[in-house]
Amino acid sequence: MWDDVLFVLSKLAWLLLRPNHLALLLLAVGFILLLLRRPIGRWAAVIGLSWFLAVALTPLAAVLTWPLENRFPRPAAVERVDGVIVLGGAVDQELTAARGIPSLNGAAERMTEAVALARRFPRARIVFTGGSANPLGSSMTEADVARQLFTALGLPPERVIYENAARNTHENATLSYALVNPRPGEVWLLVTSASHMPRAVGVFRAAGWAVTAWPVNYTTGTTWASAYDPPFSQRLGMAEWALREYLGLFAYWVLGRSSALFPAP
Repeated sequence: MWDDVLFVLSKLAWLLLRPNHLALLLLAVGFILLLLRRPIGRWAAVIGLSWFLAVALTPLAAVLTWPLENRFPRPAAVERVDGVIVLGGAVDQELTAARGIPSLNGAAERMTEAVALARRFPRARIVFTGGSANPLGSSMTEADVARQLFTALGLPPERVIYENAARNTHENATLSYALVNPRPGEVWLLVTSASHMPRAVGVFRAAGWAVTAWPVNYTTGTTWASAYDPPFSQRLGMAEWALREYLGLFAYWVLGRSSALFPAP
C-alpha cells in the first residue's frame, strides 16, 4: 500500500516540478500579469525565460549530465558473466499496442545491448524488468513489448526471464531479486542508460544485489564543444532528465531505497 502511495505521489510531484513545464508556466503567468500591469509579472517572466536562455546559451545540460554519465564506466574486461539485467524504460507500450509492432524510444540501446550481450555470453541468463509506469494502467507492460522484440531478434524464449510488475527502479531491483534469487559470487551486468546508472546501482545494492554497471545510451560527448552539438530541444530534455535523476537520487536515499546518496564504483 505504501509503495502504491509513493508511486502516485512521485508521478504527481514530477508533473508539477518538471523544469521545462514550470518555466513555461512562469513565462505565461508573467506575460498575463504584465498585461494586467502587475509589476510582479516581470519577475515571473524573467525567471521562466532565464531557464530557457541558460539551456540555449550555456553548456548547462551537459554540465548537469556529465557527473551522472561518467560515474560508472564500463569495466575494461569481463571474463565471466552469469546474467544480464535489462531495465525497462526503452519501449513505448501504447504505441506498440496501437501499431502492432515493438516501438522504442531514445533509450533503445538498452534493448539492442541486451541482444548483443546475450550473443556474446551464450550461457548468461537474461532478465528484463519492466511493468507499466502509467498510474492509469496500460493494455501492455514493457515486458510484453520486450518479449515481442527479443523474440523477433532471435533470442530463444528460454533465455529470457521477464519481470512484468515493476513500476520504478526500486521495484525493478526488489522484484527481479526475488524472481531470480542470485547466488553469492555470481557476476550480473546491469544494463541501463548511463545517466540513470548511479541511481540504479544504488537501488540494486540496497536490495542486496552486487551488480556490475554496464551503461548504454550516452547523451553527452567528452569535450566542451560537444556540449553544444545537440539541438536546443534535445538539450532541454537532457537538462530536465538530469535534474530528475538528482531528485530521484535524493528521494531514494531519504527513503532508504538506495545504498548511498550518490553511489560510486
